[in-house]
Amino acid sequence: MLEDNQVKSFFEAVLKAADAIRETVKKDSTIHVFSHLDADGIAAAGIVGKALYRLEARFRIRITQWIDDRLVDEIVGEKPRIVVFTDLGSDYAKMLKQRAPEVEVVVLDHHQIAGENLERVLCVNPHLHGIDGARDVSSSGVAYFVAKAIDKINMDLAPIAVVGALGDLQDKYDQRMLGGLNEMIVEDAKSQGLLAVEKDLMFFGRETRPIHKALASTTNPFIPGISGDEGKSFAFLKSLGIEVKVDDKWRALRDLNEEEKRRLCSALADYLLSKGLHYEVSNLIGHVYTLTKEDAWTPLRDAREFAVLLNATGRMDKPGVGIAVCMGDRGTILEEANRILDEYRRTVNKYLEWVMEKPGRMKELENIYVVYGEDYIDDKIVGTISSILSTSLPNPEKPIIVYAEVKEEGLVKVSARTIDAVASKGVNLGEIMQVAAEKCLGKGGGHDVAAGAQIPLENVEIFIKLVNELVGRRLAGGNVGG
Repeated sequence: MLEDNQVKSFFEAVLKAADAIRETVKKDSTIHVFSHLDADGIAAAGIVGKALYRLEARFRIRITQWIDDRLVDEIVGEKPRIVVFTDLGSDYAKMLKQRAPEVEVVVLDHHQIAGENLERVLCVNPHLHGIDGARDVSSSGVAYFVAKAIDKINMDLAPIAVVGALGDLQDKYDQRMLGGLNEMIVEDAKSQGLLAVEKDLMFFGRETRPIHKALASTTNPFIPGISGDEGKSFAFLKSLGIEVKVDDKWRALRDLNEEEKRRLCSALADYLLSKGLHYEVSNLIGHVYTLTKEDAWTPLRDAREFAVLLNATGRMDKPGVGIAVCMGDRGTILEEANRILDEYRRTVNKYLEWVMEKPGRMKELENIYVVYGEDYIDDKIVGTISSILSTSLPNPEKPIIVYAEVKEEGLVKVSARTIDAVASKGVNLGEIMQVAAEKCLGKGGGHDVAAGAQIPLENVEIFIKLVNELVGRRLAGGNVGG
């Protein structure tokens, strides 16, 4: 439960950020917005963009994977009056303020803060108020609260913040529910008739995929003999007397009646128990978030599918399409987004097949798994690959890191993932990535279960060894150290 004083101090920071943005708009200055390329970052950028558009402000949005020295140089050269960073941490915001004290810097973020001095940066971050940024609010949620403080008209952007939070895997409360500050956003969306929340079977594609395809693509829970096999999935449904087609039209999960859902859920639970998978049964049912004003059979209707679409636009170098969708564009923009989503899925499958092709491409070390993406895997997609592989490791108690080389920058970009059960033992990947990267002359950080780093190419083996050691040290109850 959040304390009243935590919430109060958080919203005081929200009001300061809203006031700073409003004052800049009054002065007719261009607002420069920088955001991250994942679903949460694009949702945050879309929310800020829509709020600024409604103010008739002059603004520019730029999506990036990282803020680096080169980008800071560019910003300083442009001499902006105000820069807004969303979902990008505060390291470079502080550097920008040092280099250009006259620039007002606003940070709307939810990543862990490692003791930085942020006195001269207007930072809205839940961690500064004792609120967990990995489960209680994401950057799009922070952006939403600021947009709402600018003008209540922006409450219609609440569903986009819900999408961002789900894209950031913040559904960590009972039965995959959003809680904490996210719960306030859900209530705002529901009060306007924009969102419906119900408990249902947790199949990805409940709005857009034929039921047998949705069942086959389910990995959380992973259902041995059914997950990944459309034929077995089809046969399983037929054995239960559940029709997958009516009048030549495929049925999605949302088309099943309550009795059919009960029958399916009961059969899947029995099946998982027969395989000794007791824990997985609890993942069959969870909270589903439906954007009620979006058309059926589109990926925008289910908030988790919407998040995947936004992630796809960012990872496939088309973030403008995702931002436009968040700001309300549909029609041809949505068609383009669907094309990008299809291409993204093909690309991810290609990389997963490549990893599995040869044993040496993924190695199990003492405390971690490592995927050596080399220069084959696109550095923008390492996060997706690590997330997918983390759910199906032979030993899920070990974190996984996936890296890709960016030779033109002389860097390696790393994504790390683990499960909550490992984090509960004291393994904080955000802290480990930061410490290991800094020792290798790079930068890192993030959340306890999801983090990243960028390090010089020549230091990659040292970095892997360090991460392996640090994870082991934490599992043994030791400190990571600085």
